[in-house]
Amino acid sequence: MSQVDVCIAVINRLASSFVPQVGMVLGSGLGPFADQVNAVASISFDELPGFPQAGVGGHAGRLVLGHVGNTRVAVLQGRAHYYEHGHADAMAVAIQTFKAMGCEALVLTNAAGSMVTDAGPGSVMLLTDHINMTGVSPLFGAQGNQRFVDMTQAYHHGLNDAMRSAAKANNVTLHEGVYAWMCGPHFETPAEIRALKVLGAQAVGMSTVPEVILARHQGLPVCALSIVTNYASGMSPTPLSHEQTMEYAKMATEDVERLLNAFLQNYEVPV
Repeated sequence: MSQVDVCIAVINRLASSFVPQVGMVLGSGLGPFADQVNAVASISFDELPGFPQAGVGGHAGRLVLGHVGNTRVAVLQGRAHYYEHGHADAMAVAIQTFKAMGCEALVLTNAAGSMVTDAGPGSVMLLTDHINMTGVSPLFGAQGNQRFVDMTQAYHHGLNDAMRSAAKANNVTLHEGVYAWMCGPHFETPAEIRALKVLGAQAVGMSTVPEVILARHQGLPVCALSIVTNYASGMSPTPLSHEQTMEYAKMATEDVERLLNAFLQNYEVPV
């Protein structure tokens, strides 16, 4: 049996006949959203071979299955990052398991630095595209023609429109921008940030892009939100740190939870 097959067997044992509609990955500081799920099962990543062994503060390391309103969800509290072990495909089994469970769409969240002054710490940004600055792909070693994934609409227009509608209906200011993926774990230099601005990015972070690529490889439409936890390097005198990331992630938690709840309450199958 493959790791995905074993994961599905574990999930079926603990949540028989549960078929999620939306898969979700909660980034740094956003784990508490899982507490709003009317859970039918909560499974430690330790029980799911190939799932990430979360090694970063703010990542609890469990899969929560349940309902938000009438929408069935599968929520990952935590993710693996490329910088932890140098594996771009660290989230492959988790994303493939979402697909095997029956998910129709994937919603990703992360903590990011902002490169635009009007989207300061504590704000929320909808991702419209990304730039992969690492030079690696989670599909290295994949076989068959399916690995040549079309990334033209990496972030699904219909899901993005639904997120915009949810923000408008709930008075959440939703910035928009292109996300640049840097490998980390170190933060960027001011020169790198200046270069990213020239390339057309508005946010920068150390995650999410591998999951987007893996999801598109599986045929899953994607929507992604960044919580802005800091201005990018060179834009503020405040030293960058993971502690700052966690502190400012809390500022946006209420907006993000309200936004995700509204999105899920009105979820429709993406077309």
